[in-house]
Amino acid sequence: MTDFLALPDLALRTLGGSVTAATDESFAAKENLLNPWPPRFSPLTFGAKGQEYDGWETARRRPGPDGSLGHDRALVRLGLPGVVRGVVIDTAWFKGNYPPHASVEACAADGYPSPSELEDAEWTEIVPRSPLEGDSAHPFPVEVERRFTHVRLNMFPDGGIARLRVHGEVVPDPALLSGMTIDLAALENGARVTACSDMFYSAPDNMLYPGLARNQAEGWETARRRDGGNDWAVVRLAAPGRIAIAEFDTTNLKFNAPAEVSLSASDDASTWREILPRTRVQPDTRHRFRLDADAEAAYVRVDVHPDGGLARLRLQGTLTASGEAALQARYTALT
Repeated sequence: MTDFLALPDLALRTLGGSVTAATDESFAAKENLLNPWPPRFSPLTFGAKGQEYDGWETARRRPGPDGSLGHDRALVRLGLPGVVRGVVIDTAWFKGNYPPHASVEACAADGYPSPSELEDAEWTEIVPRSPLEGDSAHPFPVEVERRFTHVRLNMFPDGGIARLRVHGEVVPDPALLSGMTIDLAALENGARVTACSDMFYSAPDNMLYPGLARNQAEGWETARRRDGGNDWAVVRLAAPGRIAIAEFDTTNLKFNAPAEVSLSASDDASTWREILPRTRVQPDTRHRFRLDADAEAAYVRVDVHPDGGLARLRLQGTLTASGEAALQARYTALT
C-alpha cells in the first residue's frame, strides 16, 4: 500500500515545487508544506500570531450568513510533472488544531498558468475526502493513470497540515528534450536509480537531483565496506541515448569520496559493457570525462571503488530515435 514512498516527491521544494496560492495562512505559511526536512517543533515559541508551527495553518472558520463554513485549500505547482502514485498528508505536531478531513485534486495545464487561470482547469479528485488524525502521517495511494502538473490540497474546514508529499513517476514533455543535448541521468528528465548496493547514509536518487549539492547529505553516500568489494548503483536513463560526457561530482565529500569510479552501459540492465574504466577521482571535485561517441545505453551502472559517495552524476548526451519515440509514446498515452 505504501510502496509509492520510494518514488520521488514531485512536489518537493528542492525539485522546484511551489505553493502558489492558499485561501488563508493566518497562523503558519503555506510554503512550509513542501519543506524537504521532517516537520520540526519547538514548544512555547509564541509569536504575534500564536504558537509557531513548521507547517501550514489557517484561522478558525465561522459560519457565514448562509450558515456554511466553507473550507481552506492550497494550490501546489509540481516541481516535476508526472503520474502521481501516492500522497502523504502529514499533520505532525498539530494535535488540537488539525483538520478532521482532507482531499486532494490534480490537473494538467500547459505553460505557466497563474492561480486564477487554474480555477477553470479540469480538476480530477485523486484522494477523496478522508478522515485525518492529529500528529500523524496519512499515506493515500493514487490510481489515476494521467500526467499532472498541479495539485490542490483541501482541508475541511480549517486547521494545520505540516507537510504534503506527492510521490510519483516523472513524465517530461518530449518537446523540451528531443533533438537537444540533455542530461540523460537527470531525475527531472525521467531518470531513476533502480538498484544499488548500499544507501546507508543517503539515497542514490539524490545524485540525479537538479542543481548542486549544498552538503554531504544531499548526495549519495554508502557505509564503509570491509569485505573487499565495491559499491554501485544502476540508473535507468530518461530514455535510450548516446552519452557524450560523464560527470562525477564529489563536492562536499572531503573524506568520504571514492578512490575510483567506473561506468558501464546496458540496453536492459542484464548485461554490461564498460564505457569508462576505473578512473581515479579526487575529493570535493567535479570530474568530467569525454566518452566514446558510440556509448549508447538505456541503463548505466556507476561503480564507486571501494565505497564512499557522489554528490551528483551527470550524463550529457542525446536521445536515440527509439528513445525519442518512447518518450513521445508515454507522454501521449498519459495526456
